[in-house]
Amino acid sequence: MAQAAATSGWLRGRVKAVPSGDSLLIMGFTKAEIPPEKTIVLAHLSAPRLARRGGTDDPFAWESREFLRKLCVGKDVVFKTEYTIPNFSREFCSLFIGTTNIAKEVVTHGWAKVKEAKGEVTPEHAELLRLEEQARQQGVGLWNRSPGATAAAIRNLPPSAVGDPSNLDAMGLLASNKGRPMEAIVEQVRDGSSLRVYLLPEFQFVQVFVAGIQAPSMGRRTTVEPATITEMPSEELNGDSNSEIRGSLTSAQRVTVSSTYNEVAPDPYGREAKHFTEIRVLNRDVRIVLEGVDKFSNLIGSVYYPDGESAKDLALELIENGFAKYVEWSASMMEDEARRKLKAAELQAKKNKIRLWTNYIPPATNSKAISDNFSGKVVEVVSGDCIIVADDSSPFGSPSAERRVNLSSIRCPKLGNPRRDEKPAPYAREAREFLRTRLIGNQVKVSMEYSRKVPTADGSAAAAAPTGPTDTRVMGFGSVFLLSQGKDGLDISQQPGVNVAELVIARGFGSVIRHRDFEERSNHYENLLAAESRATSGRKGIHSSKDPPVMHVTDLLTASAKKAKDFLPFLQRNRRMSAVVEYVLSGHRFKLFVPKETCSIAFSFSGVRCPGREEPYSNEAISFMRRKIMQRDVEIEVETVDRTGTFLGSLWDSKSNVAITLLEAGLARLQTSFGRVEVTNGQTQDKKQKEEFKAVVTEVLGGGKFYVQAVSDQKVAAIQNQLASLTLKEAPVIGSFNPKKGDIVLAQFTADNSWNRAMVVNTPRGAVESIKDKFEVFYMDYGNQEIVTYNQLRPLDQSVSSAPGMAQLCCLAYLKVPTLEEDYGHEAAMLLSDSTLNGPKEFRAVIEERDVSGGKVKGQGTGNILMVTLIDEEFGESVNAIMLKEGVARLEKRRRWEPKEKQEILDELEKCQAEASKTRLGIWEYGDIQSDDDENQNPLPSSVKKPGGGKR
Repeated sequence: MAQAAATSGWLRGRVKAVPSGDSLLIMGFTKAEIPPEKTIVLAHLSAPRLARRGGTDDPFAWESREFLRKLCVGKDVVFKTEYTIPNFSREFCSLFIGTTNIAKEVVTHGWAKVKEAKGEVTPEHAELLRLEEQARQQGVGLWNRSPGATAAAIRNLPPSAVGDPSNLDAMGLLASNKGRPMEAIVEQVRDGSSLRVYLLPEFQFVQVFVAGIQAPSMGRRTTVEPATITEMPSEELNGDSNSEIRGSLTSAQRVTVSSTYNEVAPDPYGREAKHFTEIRVLNRDVRIVLEGVDKFSNLIGSVYYPDGESAKDLALELIENGFAKYVEWSASMMEDEARRKLKAAELQAKKNKIRLWTNYIPPATNSKAISDNFSGKVVEVVSGDCIIVADDSSPFGSPSAERRVNLSSIRCPKLGNPRRDEKPAPYAREAREFLRTRLIGNQVKVSMEYSRKVPTADGSAAAAAPTGPTDTRVMGFGSVFLLSQGKDGLDISQQPGVNVAELVIARGFGSVIRHRDFEERSNHYENLLAAESRATSGRKGIHSSKDPPVMHVTDLLTASAKKAKDFLPFLQRNRRMSAVVEYVLSGHRFKLFVPKETCSIAFSFSGVRCPGREEPYSNEAISFMRRKIMQRDVEIEVETVDRTGTFLGSLWDSKSNVAITLLEAGLARLQTSFGRVEVTNGQTQDKKQKEEFKAVVTEVLGGGKFYVQAVSDQKVAAIQNQLASLTLKEAPVIGSFNPKKGDIVLAQFTADNSWNRAMVVNTPRGAVESIKDKFEVFYMDYGNQEIVTYNQLRPLDQSVSSAPGMAQLCCLAYLKVPTLEEDYGHEAAMLLSDSTLNGPKEFRAVIEERDVSGGKVKGQGTGNILMVTLIDEEFGESVNAIMLKEGVARLEKRRRWEPKEKQEILDELEKCQAEASKTRLGIWEYGDIQSDDDENQNPLPSSVKKPGGGKR
């Protein structure tokens, strides 16, 4: 055979289809996406014919076709034309698979007859006649003369297989086989996602639309494609003019070619999608899982074809290769996991711009994928779609311990804002209460999935620092799993617990967000859609036609003290009554909801007091109570009401008196009067322990402000390592990357060409037109800023941490330092720079106070400012004292009643100031300074300009 293949006239190809027991469709080997095809007939052979419309098979016709199909389909072959017949396009060929002569194999097994030769008998023809006689004597194949063998070799075909598809009971077929894999053979591919198949063993001939997808149309045409099976008068063509015409279409196959249509061209990639499907399933054994029936009684099903030892999903393969689109109407009939895979595959194909998506332009989105998993206890349910979780990995009382998590891809009714007289939307209270009763105090696992920038809501924060309509905040979205078997019957076998968002949606307390393409979404989005479908069909919650429940709650926190006193008798009627802790206002004062009286009250422990805000252990007491009783069901006993309208009494969680628990924790003290509160923490606290940390100054501003990095912060080194390992590409193409004000990007620092995280402060007017367009950026890990060009910017790489900036804004405690616009402002800035920036020196920063008002520095965002004493331990002196001694700063005005400890510090600093004043240094050049404006002057100016001497 190798010698034969080398001779002239032999061609190579692959068998694409086997229409009958003696004909094959072969495609050539080319680099074209759709290779040329040729239908050939095995020379000198005639196989039994399959049934035509309204007819029956010749005996053994099906077995003959099946023998050749299983032997050849999908195999590489070589073939040569032996002869042709005038006015007929088919060629009569010899065919080999390796060294196997296919005609000899067919005749040897008795599945075709050998035609008598007209003229001289060739050696090949003579050999076929010999093999036929041998098969006849052995009684194999169609030569089987056993009693009943011939009758049994004729298929008993249902109406659908002989030209009467209207008789098919599609709904009955679905009902008896839904979800069960059915054996089938694909007889025709109409387009990439539409097949005609024989369902075995009954030989129902049906059209199946592949579930969840739609391939491009092949159009309609008056002629038949080469791949379409056509009638072939092989008896006559093989030289027997007296024989009956054979090899014609089955009645089922005629359905596809019985009508003619107006010419309509195929959609783009229609031919390619059809060929893609054909080479995988045409004339192949497949498994079909019926998913549903459409309104026209068309069967919708998933198709799986063999690939080695495994099976592949045809729908998934088409979508992954850009030959089909995901369609919701038929995907809704499938299992959730299969739908999710199809949707994810389409999204990836769009990202890669494969075939159908070559010119796809994704819609703009402000979401960003994140990957952050943690576990913790739920301490607060903010609303039906937002909770606060205490992260197990963070130390108790740490500001970062409590993390706000918005549930991915769902939206619940809003609770409104009592301060703006906004009432809760229908089912808003019910949604929150539903989650509260299930989550508060319970352990959950959280998988953060994406973040989104949203406009800043109207409120005090926005009003305090208005910067225009572009103000945004970042919200984190994730999936939350309750680590216990839920009561709602959800299947949790494939996830770490009950999906909280799915619980909410299944009860009708929210809706699923319909995301745009390329928008990040919940990893369990399909489950959420299924839950919403169940809630809608069950008319639950917001999907109900009934009027929503109404609750009128009297809020005594916003009412007058007189009205609170009027409620006292009702709250004292029963010695104990149930309540829910709505909010922890301080360690000993809470907002409670009393269901029996449908009122919200301010409640405080009788005779027990915690530190006030900004006092030592205030935050620890609040954190302790949030973990202990926040949103818990409690019992209260009201004793009286004070002059502010706060009710006083006792509060129990289970059987524990919470006031006693607080005292035992050392976070409160018994108080018989309302004077100054003392705090105990296991021992008497004679002196407040101040917070301090090792710091390196990274940038100096005017007015005594500067940025530092905490030496012990491991994130600094981690981020620097991430940035150092980056391999950045060339500057983005103009138009593909459009940094906006407030965006976090990578910027190349001019001084050393290093890449750093930066926030965009100012942008050019209009769209970017040149790589030389200039942007002002703030280096969020160092505190300095500069102007760079477009080609010095890159999008923030996913491998780089999105943690908040490492630079902390500080100012020198107790001092008034001139700004750059004032006399000696530049001298002050230069002295502060020389004292802190020369060499990688570490300082001990003692936090004296915190400015928590969100002080704003121009172009550098908002945040708390630490007022510190900056101590140079090498020389044993503070930078604060140096600034006073050199006459470039002065002490702030003392208040009348200062704590003793602060007075001692101010006394020492006053001595340094006196030295400068006595020698008339700096600002004392013209004598004492009168501070008439001290009472009104803010010790922390709201904006400063960067000094020329500052550096990173």
